[in-house]
Amino acid sequence: MGLVLAGGLSRRMGGGDKPLRVLAGRTLLERVAERLAPQCAGGLVLSANGDPARFQAVFSGAVLPDTIPDHPGPLAGLLAGMEAAAERPGITHVASVPGDAPFLPHDFVARLVAAAAAEGRPIALAASGERRHFTSALWPVALRDDLRGWLERGERRVGGFIERHGAAVASWPVEPVDPFLNLNAPEDLAAAEAMLARCP
Repeated sequence: MGLVLAGGLSRRMGGGDKPLRVLAGRTLLERVAERLAPQCAGGLVLSANGDPARFQAVFSGAVLPDTIPDHPGPLAGLLAGMEAAAERPGITHVASVPGDAPFLPHDFVARLVAAAAAEGRPIALAASGERRHFTSALWPVALRDDLRGWLERGERRVGGFIERHGAAVASWPVEPVDPFLNLNAPEDLAAAEAMLARCP
C-alpha cells in the first residue's frame, strides 16, 4: 500500500497544505499519486489531519488522521498508514513518500523491495546523491505495534526508529533531476517547472 505523508505545517511554503500547491497546472499531490499508485498493491492513502474534504478534488483515496495526539510528526502518519494497511488482507508493507516530491522514480517500490530482500533488512529507504530520505521508504506492517510504543514513549525521530530496526538502502542518481527533490519554498516551485522537461 502507498502512503503519502501530508501532515507538515509547510512554514517555508507560507503555510497551508503544501501538497495542494500547483506545479505547472497540477497539484503536487496529483503528481506524487500518479507516480506512486501504479507501484502499490492496495492503492494509496493520505496522511493528513483536519478536514479531509479539502483533498477530495485531487485525491480519491482515504485520508488518515494521526492516531497519536499532539501532532508528533511523520512517524504518526506512518503509524496511521500501517494500522490502515493491517486491516486490508494481503498487505504486508507500506511505501511512504512525502507529498512534495513530484519527481518520484517509477521504480521506487521495486528497488526498495529488492534492497530489503538482498540485505535481509525489515526496512528499506531511498537515497540520492549523498543523502538518505527517511520518509521515502518501505516499512513492514508488522512493525506497527513497536512504532506505537515508540511514539507513546515520546520518541519522534524517524532516523531513530530506522536505527532501531535496521534498513537497507537503494540509491538513485541526482541527474538529470533528483527524484526525491522536496519542494519546500515558493521559489522551489518555479525551479521545478524548469525541471519537468528533463524529468524521466
